[in-house]
Amino acid sequence: MALTREQLIDTAVGVLSEFGLADLSMRRLARELNVQVGALYWHVKSKQELLVDVAAKLLGSVPRPATPTAGAIPLAIASLLQQLRTALITVPDSAEVIQLAQSMRPDALAPLGWLMDFLELAGIPPHEVPYARHLLLNHLLGSIAAHQEFQALAGGPETDSAPDELGQEAFEYGIRVILQGLAMEHPANAA
Repeated sequence: MALTREQLIDTAVGVLSEFGLADLSMRRLARELNVQVGALYWHVKSKQELLVDVAAKLLGSVPRPATPTAGAIPLAIASLLQQLRTALITVPDSAEVIQLAQSMRPDALAPLGWLMDFLELAGIPPHEVPYARHLLLNHLLGSIAAHQEFQALAGGPETDSAPDELGQEAFEYGIRVILQGLAMEHPANAA
């Protein structure tokens, strides 16, 4: 049976999810798929190209939101960011993979485009939309990385004896502060 690009991506997501980015090598993928390493390069030019596809697959579970009404734009932005966090939080090193992918091919990550659309609808000047997205994306990915680091140091999922101070509540707080700051920066355009 011939190897497909989709099988390669699915296997890479599986290795990333179970073992993390450090163990996601082309050799390991070839071993998992029972093929020679060269066979992988029929489907992707490099590991970086594969990681873009992995990032797109990780975000593929996030449904395209409806275009929000003017008054609901901040809520739509917060909801989209929460869905992105939910899609990524359980996958080790997902923040690093998304950061790499958005640096290489941001067009491959549709939800990041939706975020830009929402920021434009919020009245952020077009030349500042990438800055606002960058700020929100840094908060999202930083929150995920901090949470995963906390869990690794705590030896597993959050427990009552060791609450994750950088968890969900901190994430939501950061989103509120950023959105309030954007509204103050652009009061005439605030939704």
